[in-house]
Amino acid sequence: MRRLVGPVCAASGGLFLYLSFPPRTSWWLALPALALLIGPLYGARVRSGLLLGGIFGATFLLPLLEWTGSFVGAGPWLALVGLQTVFFAAAGAALTLVSRLPGAWLWTATVWVAVEAVRARIPFGGFGWGRLAFGQADGPLLPLAALGGAPLMSASVVIGATALAAAARCTMAAVRDRRLPDLGLRWPAFLVVLIPIAAVLGFAHPPAPASDTVTVAVVQGNVPRLGLDFAAQRRAVLDNHLAQTRLLADKADRGETPRPDLMIWPENASDLDPVHDPAVAAEIQSVVDAVGSPTVVGTVVRDPGASGPRNVALLIEPGVGIVDDYDKRRLQPFGETMPLRELLRALTPLVDRAPADFLPGTDPAPLETSVGPVGVVTCYEVLFDNAVRDTVRAGAEILAVPSNNATFGISDMTHQALAMSRIRAVEHDRATAVAATSGISALIDPDGTVLARTGSFEPGLLVAELPLKTGTTAATALGGPIELTLTGLGATAVLGSLVLRSRPARQEKSS
Repeated sequence: MRRLVGPVCAASGGLFLYLSFPPRTSWWLALPALALLIGPLYGARVRSGLLLGGIFGATFLLPLLEWTGSFVGAGPWLALVGLQTVFFAAAGAALTLVSRLPGAWLWTATVWVAVEAVRARIPFGGFGWGRLAFGQADGPLLPLAALGGAPLMSASVVIGATALAAAARCTMAAVRDRRLPDLGLRWPAFLVVLIPIAAVLGFAHPPAPASDTVTVAVVQGNVPRLGLDFAAQRRAVLDNHLAQTRLLADKADRGETPRPDLMIWPENASDLDPVHDPAVAAEIQSVVDAVGSPTVVGTVVRDPGASGPRNVALLIEPGVGIVDDYDKRRLQPFGETMPLRELLRALTPLVDRAPADFLPGTDPAPLETSVGPVGVVTCYEVLFDNAVRDTVRAGAEILAVPSNNATFGISDMTHQALAMSRIRAVEHDRATAVAATSGISALIDPDGTVLARTGSFEPGLLVAELPLKTGTTAATALGGPIELTLTGLGATAVLGSLVLRSRPARQEKSS
């Protein structure tokens, strides 16, 4: 029975961690979830760490990533879970190595951040879905995003969980030995819990004043039923966004809603190419002129002679036309690009649904609208710290997140993506407009508050006043070095523990 305690704790912890993520707001479950993994790893063998970390990762990721198999079957979902579980197994092994070092609460946190940093970069550009920070948008750790971004938030969760595991270990020892627990040796683990409390009480980076405010509109056209063929689907999606924009123009004309200074359409709102199709361009221009606002339009551009299409956010000014564009830089593997194409073609015909890889953009510069610079972070890009940070550093005063979540159906995915956008808003002190084809679209204040949102798979219009900001948070200025420092500390702790473990063996041989 004792052999089952560790696996049962790890499996329970993984499930609890999943339940701490949106659409639920039980952020606090992340602490006992991690404690159920960290506790059994104290002083355990490395192979036990591999096993428990793998169990924890699998039970967390299987439900968390269920949406990845929505329309392509269980194969890709299970393959992704299996690949990502390897990182959790490695984390478990590393945590066993540092668990008995002096200051283990710190090394445990830095090791976890290091594994998250690697997971967000490899393979195929990385996939950081499920980082601890992304489950904390509704919790008291959110202000820490402005200080150190997602890495500092994740580290704080682990520190709290380590303290909880230490408290449980002390209590169990006291019950076993029938004496009061000795907390003196573990005081650092409890004192560091004050870090997030201090942040909430006012030590987080003070927000900069707004340079101006703009009225922003988000248009969610929705998608038609999935039974339509591909060409009809593209036409219907564009028609839906045209119709919603005309409705917005009518409401503004009647004084029922403020006339926006800026309008955001979602990613893939027009998969019919307005750059090379004059008729499509004229249709979109007509509704932009009717509203009278500069508009960011998500589209797919197919340049003649190019090896693949581009996922583009066009800036269309009323009465003028296309004046600027942004090409999506971080493309989704196995969606917009197809790694291992020839190998996978032998396994499934689904590969050829994407006959050519999209071409990535390289410039993070914001769109220069008549009301201010708008930084575009297209859907998948919100997952990556540097993708958002680079566009803010390039001068963005407000963020637009055009997204297309329709492929993943009614799932947790869109709720979790919204939580990431809230964290990015706080991280960089920027108001954020999320425009999704089928939901959830939202308008978010720089403090992470959702001012307005739509439902899923329904048309909708959102209009609200948002601030333009030019200030720089600590996370914007130092986000890369903060993650690098935490990762370096974690790697050093693992290497140091390996050296310490090897000394007794060398001494035995020499004697």
